[in-house]
Amino acid sequence: MDETTFILLYKSMVRPHAEFTNSVWCPFKQGNITEIEKIQKRATKLVIKLKSKPYKDRLFHLNLPTLKYRRLRGDMIEVFKIIDNIYDVIVTPYLPFNTSYKLFNHTFHYDLRKLLFSARVVNIWNNLPNFVVNASTVNAMKARLDKFWLHQAVKFDFTTDLTAIGN
Repeated sequence: MDETTFILLYKSMVRPHAEFTNSVWCPFKQGNITEIEKIQKRATKLVIKLKSKPYKDRLFHLNLPTLKYRRLRGDMIEVFKIIDNIYDVIVTPYLPFNTSYKLFNHTFHYDLRKLLFSARVVNIWNNLPNFVVNASTVNAMKARLDKFWLHQAVKFDFTTDLTAIGN
């Protein structure tokens, strides 16, 4: 299979199945992250020219980010939509923020609460620069976020985490 055909088929037929619950469930255990990432890892081996290359190299060559990176990016897009009241306020989680769009960090006594969307996005969102969080539209925010996170290792290596510095 050639690269163009693979990317078209993968993005339309496979990746939606691997990501359909991202807004509800985000894996936090390394074993679960690895299992989900195996879907993309195995699929990228279908490109015959890249079959013998390591997973990171296949992703880089195909310009496909890891599923972990896509979950992080999706979370930031959701935070932007919630803060900008794009969703109905009645059904969205409450995210307390100050005037500079930085979220307040809460402390929790139980690990269960630490894994909720409203808790796990705080540190990542607060590390984004103002030019990203102050975008006027969702598409502008996505473009600015992609530019800021352009050289993040997690983009092609799911075993790493986001670094505090975007560039």
